[in-house]
Amino acid sequence: MNTITPDFPVQFDASTIERLSTSGPRYTSYPTADRFTADFRYGDFLEALAAIKMSGPRGPLSLYVHIPFCESICYYCGCNKIITRDRSKAAVYLSYLKQEIEMQGKLFSGMHQVDQLHFGGGTPTYLSDRQMDELMAHLRRHFAFAPDHAGEYSIEIDPRTVSPERVHTLRKQGFNRLSLGVQDFDPDVQQAVNRIQPEQETLAVMQAARGAGFRSISIDLIYGLPKQTLDSMKQTMAKVIAASPDRISLYNYAHMPHLFKPQRRISEDDLPSPNTKLDMLALCIALLTQAGYVYIGMDHFAKPDDDLAVAQRQGRLHRNFQGYSTHADADLVALGVSAISSVGNTYSQNEKTLDAYYEQLELGRLPVARGFRLNADDLLRRHIIQQLMCNFELAVASLEQAYPIRFNQYFAKELAELKALEDDGLVSYDGAWLSVTLKGRLLIRNICMVFDRYLGMPRPAQETASVQPLRFSKTI
Repeated sequence: MNTITPDFPVQFDASTIERLSTSGPRYTSYPTADRFTADFRYGDFLEALAAIKMSGPRGPLSLYVHIPFCESICYYCGCNKIITRDRSKAAVYLSYLKQEIEMQGKLFSGMHQVDQLHFGGGTPTYLSDRQMDELMAHLRRHFAFAPDHAGEYSIEIDPRTVSPERVHTLRKQGFNRLSLGVQDFDPDVQQAVNRIQPEQETLAVMQAARGAGFRSISIDLIYGLPKQTLDSMKQTMAKVIAASPDRISLYNYAHMPHLFKPQRRISEDDLPSPNTKLDMLALCIALLTQAGYVYIGMDHFAKPDDDLAVAQRQGRLHRNFQGYSTHADADLVALGVSAISSVGNTYSQNEKTLDAYYEQLELGRLPVARGFRLNADDLLRRHIIQQLMCNFELAVASLEQAYPIRFNQYFAKELAELKALEDDGLVSYDGAWLSVTLKGRLLIRNICMVFDRYLGMPRPAQETASVQPLRFSKTI
């Protein structure tokens, strides 16, 4: 299939995609998290914060709060989660999480205003109304939040865990954006991944969200799941389009049972073939763009008047650990077990197990387990990857004004590698602009990988024994 129309934001060339698709990073950060080292700890985070305090005017702050608990397992899931029906575990977790919030709040006191908040998981709505009330009140005691009309305050929800009444409660608690996990409406697919979620249940939550005044509703879908067919995918997409969410994320299912134990319950005989998956992707893109959605990049689509689409048109789109964002250059403070912060020129990740997370907080220390300090080359390459991922183009003159380099000389090796992608029609370079073509947009990860200095290099020595093997998914 090779499709392009004036309204179609990508050119789908199945043979090129099939030939070039390989394992690679999603670039929610650069360098990627597999480059973090245990040499970076609590003290390094404090040094990064001190550097911010000395650097002049403060920008906005973004907060991420990780709630790791789920009641049941979805077989496809690769998230950092804890499956339990023992609600006391959440109560214990919240006591430590509040301690971390208080510590971070003191460190950032008077520095920033929070204009972005995201609750992820796990299942954030695993918490009760009372627990969420107390947690939101605690956050507001220790951080200054922008008013509702100016801030973006989102939460991921499992429609199976909330009633329409609770949706209204979430709005009163300060959330103004919802992200709903759906994955697929087909009952056979839902049965195969152990996520039974009636369509009407999801639609009722969306209707309640609109009635409660949420500014944006996002739906997550996955293609390539067991039992999916082109016909079932078409029916699911028709139902999603009829529901008219503001944003849609369409993820490729990465079957890696050697890394994620729940996936071992999926029969590989039930998975669609690679060719069928490509046909599914082409179908979904065509249906969504015909319905008026804008292709943002990677897996994301949005209505033309959505903040993501507006930010992309204005060159303000950003990418961080939660995906595409409208808040460029905001320091990100991540709270909770395994959460990853981006502060100044550093990344830092919290302890990955509850016991280790609790132990550090009991010692009065932030639970930073590992991280990374970016050097000048890292910052330069991060900027290039951000520009390509978000805007599909890079202005060489602007880059050379911001960084003391000559692009053609500094990246001579990379430009030679790009020549092959240029021959495939994925990029064009005229000396002034590096542009991703419509054909190249679906393979943007491949293009960005050319500028990744760390790809193929050995991982940090102290990490190889304790960290799982690389878990990069296919680029498409």
